[in-house]
Amino acid sequence: MNDVQYLSHTKWKCWFHIVWIPKCRRKILYGQLRHNLGEVLHNLARQKESRVLEGHLQPDHVHMLISVPPKHAPTLVSERTIRA
Repeated sequence: MNDVQYLSHTKWKCWFHIVWIPKCRRKILYGQLRHNLGEVLHNLARQKESRVLEGHLQPDHVHMLISVPPKHAPTLVSERTIRA
């Protein structure tokens, strides 16, 4: 698998490890919410021209390895992804 991606004049490989934590680390991410959360996060990342490469769902937080084009700031991508 070739991890390097291309834009018109650049080659890039920008991966970021993002941890998403609900307020007060409430253990709400299992159960009914768990079935839809992965699909929702993948769709939102796709809208921002990003890809979720890996994701691990814990009862009180989510780990994501996300590939973000260099034209986007990773903090803005994750913030907009969660708020969208």
